[in-house]
Amino acid sequence: MDPLARPPRLRIALAQINFTVGAFEGNLQLIEHAVERALKRGVQLLVLTELATCGYPPRDLLEQPDFVSENLRTLDRVARLSTDKLAIVCGYAERAHATASRPLYNAAAVCFGGKVRHRLFKSLLPNYDVFDEDRYFEPAPPELIKIIKLFNLKIGVTICEDIWGDELAGEGRCYPTRPARVLVDKGAQLLINISASPFSLGKATQRRRLLAALATSHQVPIVYTNQVGANDGLIFDGLSMAINADGHTAARARDFAEDLLIVDMDWQGKLWQVGDPPSNAENALEQTRRALVLGVRDYLYKTGHKSAIVGLSGGIDSALTATLAAEALGPENVLGVAMPSRYSSPDSLADAEALAANLGIHFRVASIEPMFQAFLDTTAPLFEGYGPDATEENLQARVRGTLLMALSNKYGALVLSTGNKSELAVGYCTLYGDMCGGLAVISDLPKTLVYALSRHINHMAEIHGLTPPIPQNTLNRPPSAELRPDQTDQDTLPSYDVLDRILELHVEALRTAEQISRSEGFDLDLVRRVIAMIHRNEHKRHQAAPGLKISAKAFGVGRRFPIVARYL
Repeated sequence: MDPLARPPRLRIALAQINFTVGAFEGNLQLIEHAVERALKRGVQLLVLTELATCGYPPRDLLEQPDFVSENLRTLDRVARLSTDKLAIVCGYAERAHATASRPLYNAAAVCFGGKVRHRLFKSLLPNYDVFDEDRYFEPAPPELIKIIKLFNLKIGVTICEDIWGDELAGEGRCYPTRPARVLVDKGAQLLINISASPFSLGKATQRRRLLAALATSHQVPIVYTNQVGANDGLIFDGLSMAINADGHTAARARDFAEDLLIVDMDWQGKLWQVGDPPSNAENALEQTRRALVLGVRDYLYKTGHKSAIVGLSGGIDSALTATLAAEALGPENVLGVAMPSRYSSPDSLADAEALAANLGIHFRVASIEPMFQAFLDTTAPLFEGYGPDATEENLQARVRGTLLMALSNKYGALVLSTGNKSELAVGYCTLYGDMCGGLAVISDLPKTLVYALSRHINHMAEIHGLTPPIPQNTLNRPPSAELRPDQTDQDTLPSYDVLDRILELHVEALRTAEQISRSEGFDLDLVRRVIAMIHRNEHKRHQAAPGLKISAKAFGVGRRFPIVARYL
């Protein structure tokens, strides 16, 4: 088939694939599988995602020449998969010309007949939140924003931010170029966007609205392909889609799972889905659950781990963490360890045991009392003249952390830390204690969301006729670290409804104490105290395990505050 000739209709496949950064051979095998499926379905144009050859985000691996070379060799192998009947659009990293200020382009190759026929480059390089593309890539100058011709059709190919930079995105981002508009002005009859757009709550709706606005404004259909899976703390939700020129969604792929979305287009530019649309999560709590399960599964498997250990306190945070881990890895691959002390209530141990039984995970009890007493005996002469304080409380957490890490070494299992975003924000956590672990599963969930998600999981279990995994007593009891007699979190913290609202407005919306106090009616001194706690505990977050990102602003690579600073 002549790739410039017009077939009776154009069949497009959007391949959302779970790539692993740097797994060139494995990524190529996934692409080969997508090509095989596409050929069997009569597809003429297969669209892969951004940086498909090497996985996203590669970060400083892009500074290694061998990494870039392997990515280019992989592209050549992808090109050889194309035929006279199947064109492939594939994201990759291209070396920039010698006079460019940065070494690479974030690029898209258009392949057919076994060769790369066109090389197109990303214009808009995001440099906010978790993105740092300006560090590696040269932006494409306007003269390199060009139309390609396939199947007698004028097509414009854009890469991720190239559409988010349009004023229709409503993000307030200022770019000198609007690639989608340039391509439409040059006669594009179809826009393709290849993306690696991370998940956050509300992002799916935002994407759909943006694509609809672009399609209607420019009167052009759009096909959008997005990566799925998790790499480090970033979770990619997939949700590839096709949008007709009137803004209506013509086709959509699965969320949080690999998919090959088949779309047909007639020569009036109308798109429609081949097959039935999937049942995706519209509810924010269900989206959160699916995202975290995917994040846990991919983090462990992609780092070579098969099993996880969770310290079970009987509280809500460890209960939710263990529940997510059991779903992600299978209950047979999760070990829950209860580590009671003199301050642990009988209910705590009972709730931990009930949770483990409900989930079907392995369960062990190891009292920390002998080790804690040994520490007290050893430090007694060193602490002479000092009364009990947080030191003794932290000792208990550190004994537990040491025990969990010993089990991790012995069993080869990854410890999942159980702290939530509220605790991490204000330092209600212990370095080398409850912060021990290889992955902080719920570190981007404020405490109020921890409770809401736990209730949602129990509710969904009931709907399906299953035993709710999280004991009701765990949901009902006041949260407590149980490091001293009759302790509750609210001894030192405001109510979580208040605390989480302050955190949301300050960390995500960047509001000042005065603005928060005025808008919410909170006591100004309280707001200032909370914000001071956030900044005072920056050093802890720098030493925390990587966490899974589900909010617009998580603690991690997307929030870069200095440790040594006196500005509040």
